[in-house]
Order: sequence, then C-alpha cells, then structure tokens
Amino acid sequence: MSVARPVAAEALGTALLLAIVVGSGIMGERLAGGNVAIALLANSIATGAGLVVLILVFGPISGAQFNPAVTLAAWLHGDMDGRAAARHVAAQLVGAVIGVWAAHAMFGEPILQLSTKLRDGPAQGLSELLATFGLVGTIAGVQRSRPELTPVAVGLYVTAAYWFTASTAFANPAVTIARSLTESFAGIAPGSVPLFVTAEIAGAGLAVAVFGWLLKKDVAA
Repeated sequence: MSVARPVAAEALGTALLLAIVVGSGIMGERLAGGNVAIALLANSIATGAGLVVLILVFGPISGAQFNPAVTLAAWLHGDMDGRAAARHVAAQLVGAVIGVWAAHAMFGEPILQLSTKLRDGPAQGLSELLATFGLVGTIAGVQRSRPELTPVAVGLYVTAAYWFTASTAFANPAVTIARSLTESFAGIAPGSVPLFVTAEIAGAGLAVAVFGWLLKKDVAA
C-alpha cells in the first residue's frame, strides 16, 4: 500500500471524528434546554457510535488510530516504525482541526474560535491519564482476544469513559488540541491543553508497560 492512502485515511477519519464530537456537542447543547446531562448524553452516544463506524471503515487502510496516544503505543510496541508513526500523528493533528472547522460550518458558527472553558486541576489530569490508559488497554486486550470486536469495544469504552471520568475522557492529544479551537460544548481552553496532553501521553505509556506485561505470551520451558 502506498504511503499516501494510510495518511489520507488518518486525516479524513480524524476529521470526521472531530466533526462528530463537536457537532453533536453543539446539537446536544442547543436541544437540551440548559440540561447539561442531556447534552453530555447526546455527545457521548454520538461519539461512541461514530467511532465504531469510523474504525470499521478506515481500519483496513490505516489501522484507524485517529489518536497520537494510540499511535505512540503502537510505536512503543513495535507495530510501527518512527516515520510511519510521525506521518500518522501529523495527519491526525491536521484532520482534527479541519473536523472542528467543518462542525462550525455545519451549524453556522464562526469558523475560527478559541475556547474559554477551563479544565484544570489534578483531578482533570488524573482523569485523562486513566481514560487514555483504559483506551490503550482496551485496544491491546481486545485485539489479542477478539480483534474483530475492536471497533465495538473502543466505541463502548469511549461512551462509558465520558461518564466515569471528571474530564469526560478526551483521551486523545489531537482531539484535545483541536477542541481548544471551539467555544462550543466540547471546548477546552488552550491553557488547559498541556495538562491534558501530558496526562494522555503518560497514560498511553503506562498502558503499554502494564498491558505489555499482562498480555505477554508465556514461553514454553
């Protein structure tokens, strides 16, 4: 397969993911009448369902990572070389920003925005670390035991993680950076981004270490 197709798949898939995340956040907030729980429910269901579809579509082309933390885990595990991983991350970052802009355009919002929604503090950082740890662990475990169920497992995990984490589980540095460019329900202030990204990378690294040990195949004596 040429280099261009996996890169294009990662960019397009990540763009569609962010369009789902931000677009469903805008729609949920508009229809919820001020009820944040209903808006979050709509946002989480749309994101989880969308992820299942996107992974099924783009998985055979690029692996459907859509997430620098997942790409980092794949590189650390030896499933990708450094150049391929760097191309994936670059595509994910570009695609994520385009997806946010597309969501703004669909809902008649100003294309260029900056969020003012602060998400700071140790609890938020811990939430992102654990959310990303769980996501990478989910992928590693299910790919070993039932790889055909990976899209469903990821979608279900992300939907659940919206609700069991204080941060609503961004669990994705590209998503975090792009969501700083929207003042909508899904936004995060640029000043909060470093905490989230650092925690997400740490969570991915920790998951590689822990699940690499847990899932290691025993060598027969």
